Amino acid sequence: MSTTTTPALVAATAPVANRFRAFFAPVNRATGTPTLFDPAQQGRFALATPPAPWLDLGWISAFTRKSASKIGALRTGAPAIVQTQVRTEVEATVSLEFESWGKLQLAVSSGSEQMNLLVTAAGTNPNGSGGTAETAVPLTLSGSTATTLNIGTAAAANFTVGQIVAVDLDYTGQTGYLGSGVSAAYVTASTMVGGDINYIRRVTLNVARITAIAAGVLTLGSPLTAGTPTAEMQVSPLAGFCDREGGRFFQEWSALFVFDGVQGDRILYHYPRLQPLQGASEITTPLPATGSSSGSTTGLAAPLERARLAAAFRALPVADSNDSAQVLCFRSYLPGPMRSL
Repeated sequence: MSTTTTPALVAATAPVANRFRAFFAPVNRATGTPTLFDPAQQGRFALATPPAPWLDLGWISAFTRKSASKIGALRTGAPAIVQTQVRTEVEATVSLEFESWGKLQLAVSSGSEQMNLLVTAAGTNPNGSGGTAETAVPLTLSGSTATTLNIGTAAAANFTVGQIVAVDLDYTGQTGYLGSGVSAAYVTASTMVGGDINYIRRVTLNVARITAIAAGVLTLGSPLTAGTPTAEMQVSPLAGFCDREGGRFFQEWSALFVFDGVQGDRILYHYPRLQPLQGASEITTPLPATGSSSGSTTGLAAPLERARLAAAFRALPVADSNDSAQVLCFRSYLPGPMRSL
């Protein structure tokens, strides 16, 4: 005689995890279409391999979300008596600190256009966000992909392993949102750019680091955000990146923040549309002293500090297709195995 054992439910507990993980995805600025995340279909994805087109921006600290939504009372009669409640204002903000620095983290937190420091031509005049750039290298040969750039042996001799490159179109007077894959700037008139043929490559997020060079092909350490480049794109080497206090452009991203519980539960915060609430900022925190310096008059090494990128955002609304409700954030909870509900 066989018996069936019914597994016992485990008492529910508060989720516990080390840190939050941040994932961002582009918003189609021309159509206003965000990247939506479906927690029922995708909620259990492996953090190291997010579903496309979500981009992993790594661990974050000091994740704080605030609701500024207001609820008011609807009164009728004499004397006036509260009959029901209504939402009079809906607003939400998010703030966080990125644990690592990179092109995407810098762009998301910059508050405006995030510039690439294109390698400058010899003799160019100094400029705060980089001067006149070297002539870009065309992708004239077939075989380029999101992780390989075929530029020919002669051109490849001018690049080195470890160099950062931007891959995008020439600026030829385009207006509107610019940047392949992700909108990186907005130009209302070509006179704003002043004839800089490299302007799109100067702002694009379509960047990567060279990890190998062979037979005229540059191998990249990560896929380009815009995918396989087109024949019209060209390649420019970079020295680094530059934020500016000010500017005309507002970044806008879809965001997903994951609190991955060690007991199998998971909390997901999905903001379909986030725009920056502040300019470029960072937070410095001291690190524990690790030794002494013989060159110091006090015998102690100068204290080290860690700089984290600080970011704050305002959430913008989307319509939930299930009931047309205007929503700023979706918070989903996926319980751990056999947890009581």
